[in-house]
Parts: sequence; C-alpha cells; structure tokens
Amino acid sequence: MGKNLVIVESPAKAKTIGKFLGKNYTVKASVGHIRDLPKSKLGVDVENNFEPQYITIRGKGSVVNELKKQAKKSDKVYLATDPDREGEAISWHLAYLLGLNEEEPIRIEFNEITKDAIKKAIKHPRKIDRPLVDAQQARRVVDRLVGYKISPILWAKIRKGLSAGRVQSVATKLICDRENEINAFEPEEYWSIDAITQIDKKNKVDFKFYGDEKGKIELHSKDEVDLILKSIKNKDLVIKAVEKKERKRSAPKPFTTSSLQQEASGKLSFTTKKTMIVAQQLYEGVDIKGKGSLGLITYIRTDSFRISDEAQENAKNYINDKYGKDYFKKYQNNSKSKKKIQDAHECIRPSYVDLAPEDIEDSLTKEKFKLYKLIWQRFIATMMADAIYDSQNISASIDKYIFKTSGSKLKFDGFMKVYSFSSQEETILPDMKEESVFPVKKIDPKQHFTQPPARYSEASLVKTLEELGIGRPSTYAPTISTILQRDYVEKKGNSLIPTELGFIVTEIMSENFKEIVDYTFTADMENNLDKIEDGEIEWQNIVKDFYSHLEESIEKAVENIEKVILEEKTDEICDICGSEMVIKFGRFGKFIACKNYPECKGTKPILERIGIKCPECSDGDVIIRKTKKGRIFYGCSSFPKCRFVSWDRPNGEKCPKCDSFLVIAKTKTTEKIKCSNKECDYEK
Repeated sequence: MGKNLVIVESPAKAKTIGKFLGKNYTVKASVGHIRDLPKSKLGVDVENNFEPQYITIRGKGSVVNELKKQAKKSDKVYLATDPDREGEAISWHLAYLLGLNEEEPIRIEFNEITKDAIKKAIKHPRKIDRPLVDAQQARRVVDRLVGYKISPILWAKIRKGLSAGRVQSVATKLICDRENEINAFEPEEYWSIDAITQIDKKNKVDFKFYGDEKGKIELHSKDEVDLILKSIKNKDLVIKAVEKKERKRSAPKPFTTSSLQQEASGKLSFTTKKTMIVAQQLYEGVDIKGKGSLGLITYIRTDSFRISDEAQENAKNYINDKYGKDYFKKYQNNSKSKKKIQDAHECIRPSYVDLAPEDIEDSLTKEKFKLYKLIWQRFIATMMADAIYDSQNISASIDKYIFKTSGSKLKFDGFMKVYSFSSQEETILPDMKEESVFPVKKIDPKQHFTQPPARYSEASLVKTLEELGIGRPSTYAPTISTILQRDYVEKKGNSLIPTELGFIVTEIMSENFKEIVDYTFTADMENNLDKIEDGEIEWQNIVKDFYSHLEESIEKAVENIEKVILEEKTDEICDICGSEMVIKFGRFGKFIACKNYPECKGTKPILERIGIKCPECSDGDVIIRKTKKGRIFYGCSSFPKCRFVSWDRPNGEKCPKCDSFLVIAKTKTTEKIKCSNKECDYEK
C-alpha cells in the first residue's frame, strides 16, 4: 500500500499530525500561503471581471517542487489547511498547483489537533468549498484595490511608506475620533453625599445619598448640596426597608478570538499580536514530556461559543471528579449576537480537558503556560455552576432624604473556584431592622467632575471593531500592528494615541474616500463577504459595485488633495550650516533635520526629556530611551560621554539615607518612590 500525502500550513502542525497518522501518511507543510497577488503591480484585471493574476510567492518555488514530488508518488492527497476562508483559499491554490481535482473529496478539516479529530477528518473528506474560497478572493481583491489605488496618493501627497486599508483606516479613524472627543470634552460638576452611621460599637456603615421619596436626585452644585446638608444636620438615620435576597453570578462564556485578546490584554498584559502568536503555537503543537507533540487548544480564529458534545462530556466528568457534582452546570449556548457566527468552529478551549496547566507547566514556556492556564480555566469555568451570594439592599432616611447601602456575602463559589481574577471583596452588613434609628457620625459631601471617554487600548479597540462588525477574528491583531508600524498611532502605556500623521491621513481619507472609513459601509462589506460564503451572491458583483465608487473617488482625490508638509519647528540649530532644524517624518518615524534637508544632511536624534538633570553627570538631561524590543529605560542625553542608565524613572530627588538618586518604581498595581541603591531600603 502506497503512502498518502497530507498538506498543512506549518511545520509544527505537520509534526503533531504526523505523530497521529502513522507510517502510511506523509505530512508536509506549505509554510503558509503559497500563491498570491504579485507585489510589483495591482495584479487584478479590472477590465476582465476583476480576474486575480495569482503568482507563486517568491521563495516558495522549492516548497512547491517538494509538494509536487510528494503528490506524484502518493496514492491520495489530503489538503488539511485551517478551517476558515484563508485556509480554504490555501487549499484551493494548492489544488491548482498540484493538478488536483477540486471536485474530488480532497479537503479535510478539524477544529483541534488531536488523534481522534485527525482520524475522523481523514474518514470524512469533502470537496473544496468554492463559495468560501470566493469570499476570501473578494476580500483579497477589495483590499488590494484599496491598498494599491489609494496608497500611491498618500505617498505623493504626504510621504512614502504610507498605506490605506479597508479595516486599518477605520481602526485609525476610531482612535482619532476618540481623541477628538477627549479634546472637546467639557467636564461637568456633580456631587455625592455619604452618611457614615454608627450601627453598634463595632460597626459603621456608609450610606450614600439617593434622593427623596419621589425618586433619584442628581446633585450638580454646592448650593444644592448645602440645602440638603442644612436639612439633615444633627438628625438620625432611620431604616426604612431591608431587602434580603439570593443573587447569582453566572460563569463567563468560553473564549472567542476577540474575547481571548481582550482578556489576555487585561489579565496578562499581552498585546493582541503576542496573544495570537502564543495561541498559534499552543494550537499547532507543543512537546509535552512523556506525551510528545500535542495540540493543546482548539482552532484560534473563531467567533463561535459552540462547544462539542464530546468536550462538554469530558468537562462534566472532570468537574464532577475534581470538585463534586454541585459544581457542574450544563452549558447553554444562548448567544444573542446578530452578526453571522462562524459556527462550524468551536470556541477556543483546551483540546485535552484532563491536562491541567499545573500538570504540564514544566513543558511550557512562561508565556505559553500563562495563556494556556487562562484558556483552560475559562473553559472549565464555563461548564460550572453559578456563584451564589446572600445580598442585602437597605434603604434609609435622614429627614426627608433617602440614603442607600448594600452588601453581600459569598455563599457558594461555583465557577469562581476556578476562574476569578478580580478581588471579590465582600461587604458584610450588620443586622439592621426596619424603623431602627442610628446616629450619624459624619456627613461627607464630595465634589466630582465627569471624566472624558478613555482612550482606546488594544483590548477595547478589538471589542469596538467586533461590536461594529468590522473585520474578522483573523484581522484584529495584524490591523493593530499595521497602524502602529505606519506611525498612525503610538502606544503610551496601554493607550493608543493618534499621531499628527494619523490625524492627517484620517482627514484625507474622510474627505476623499468617505466609504472606506465609514463604519456602516465597512460592516456591510463584511456582511457581503458572508453572503458570498453562503453562495447567495457572486463575488465579482460585490467587487464591481465597490470599485465603481472607488474609481470615482480616486479621480477627484488626485485633483483635490494638496501636498502636505510634515514638519514641526524646534529650537535646535544645524551644526553643519547653522540653519534652523525641524522635526520631519521619515519612513521609519520622526527625526530632526536641517530645514534645508536633503540639500544639507544635518540630522539629530529626537530626545524625549523628562525634565530633570542626569543624577550622574549633572550636565546632560535624563531622556526616555527604548530597547530593541520596545522596553522603556532612562539614560543621559550626553551618551556616550555619560553612561548613566536606569530601568526606573528618576524623580530628581536624593535619598536622605545614602544620597543616591530616587526613582519611581512601578508595578501593575502599585507605584512607590524608592532609593536606586539596591543596598539601601529607603522608600516613601
């Protein structure tokens, strides 16, 4: 019996699958896409029904030859690329290059890389799903038209190296719009009043102002507060209503791509890109001591909450054995999302429920362990019972005004036994009965001001894109990476902040290519791609309709857009010719150059000063620097003359104990000032 050939995308995936299939199968990797549109030209024949002009990707010739060689001597060829649009398209391109009949059952797919899943897939091959391929082709052609038609305009009018994109331009606009909201925000005054009440010798309870018998009252001025304070001065608090009830908190849904990115950002401080890289490695296979290469999680690009019956049963058995039957709860997938869900996939879950994170920690890197633990705990929690609280809501009066307080006590931890990252601080109230009267020890009025909307983080941007129906699970991470690389957006801490360049490009796009950056239009395009996938419409019709609008906009834009000069004045003087120096925007970011550049080649690096002198030499300024991996540290502007460096930010003060410089040391949750001398224990 001859061997069968199975083709996947990655060598890691090939290694894992090869172990399961045995000696009658050869498993090879295409190493990603193998055919694509050419980089040197548009590659789309707009005059011939938008026919794509595919070529073999440069550098993939040897891979193609090896696959052709293996295919010729194999009895059967199976295409086992990822179970989504991109994976289907890779299989279609492979079939073309290898001379396979796409109408034959040559395509296999699986949601997890386990022995059972692979064996089952091999037994049930199918034809290549052409509508799914066409949806990918439509997406690829539309993105190519946007990129190759608009980007040259941005190059000509602003600078080289810029790009526009169907999703990236919308993402940049979202960030710019949010920044404009923040800048236009006018804070509004509001007040709160707390009544600290002595219940007994041991217990004080904080009651918060609510309103009066007619309902809630919003306090907007000190005058309003003063009237209430005058009315309640020196008066006791009377309990009016005590409501005791049982409150349940349900387990969270299992992970989709976007929710995993959001949670990994918040809980692990992972970027979206890092999350996807590590998740991909966990999916494709990791060498586990004593077990060989195992795919630890299911497919990572999904927006489905579905859990297979087999996985549910495995989770049930694990929970019953580990925690007891009271902790198990049958899973209900009652998602109310209106957008199309790729339900052929499952959620992101562990492939082997019984492989607890702690059992395989010594086989995983630190990052893989953290992400696997997060996914494993979330999935187990999804199949567990509600957490149950005994809660109290108490309403009281002081004079004619109503004050309220609430408290709760955890009665049954349920899913929180496994998955609870937030601190669940209980507020246990002492026993209080209706019509009881208690003295008020302190009235605490506080002035507040409304805050502007928060800047987007990677996590909140992903959430917003998903809510708007823009992009797909596979696009979120590369979109964020692109807008950062293009210098449209910069990251400060967790915040995404638009640059001047980002504002300029967004303004040009908004004025000249409204549809491209319109949230509804972009979401509608995603819906149209879904319709192509379902076989409801032809992909060329969607592209044709889109291009007719784009072509018209391009003609007007070339004429209307004026040349943009990206320069910022500085106090620096050119060492070569003595002219003023300006901040220019180059392909690789900002730099200081002579205003006569490029005629005069005078340039200087941009130094971000923090406003204090170097604690070592006292001549230079402390500046912010970055490592190659982007980690911030602090150095002297006189480098290399002065070699001062510090991971922590100097604050300009000296230690009273040892006279070393003080630094601001930060962790995820705290910030403190301490001595830079490791042998000194001074803190404040």
